[in-house]
Amino acid sequence: MFTVEQIKAAHKKVKSGADFPNYVQEIKALGLVKYEYLVADGRTIYYGDDNFTTEAPSIYPEKRINPISSASTIEQVIREHQQGKSDFLTFCQLAADAGVHHWEVNTQTMLCTYVDSDNKPMLAEPIPQGNY
Repeated sequence: MFTVEQIKAAHKKVKSGADFPNYVQEIKALGLVKYEYLVADGRTIYYGDDNFTTEAPSIYPEKRINPISSASTIEQVIREHQQGKSDFLTFCQLAADAGVHHWEVNTQTMLCTYVDSDNKPMLAEPIPQGNY
């Protein structure tokens, strides 16, 4: 099964949102089924086969999540991030401002779903297959 260190090594290759598809292909090859990224503090919970889970700790101080979510705002934030207009920490703050509680990357369905504090999906983005 995969380790947090293996996932982090793959993530270090991501320089912008444009690198994300190759990252997903690499972690999928490690056996990762899905992960949830918690915007409030940057914790990530990773899920593999046979109910395997592991967690990476917080990477920044807790952020306030806007209780009013906006799918159109997060959609614009994502587009700009994919164009390289923001770094990851800025993206996380903008996601919090848009009301994103967490996002889930599912390597089986190849979807990245942004979820609000009421656990309602705000936006589901297909993940391109990349050049992996």
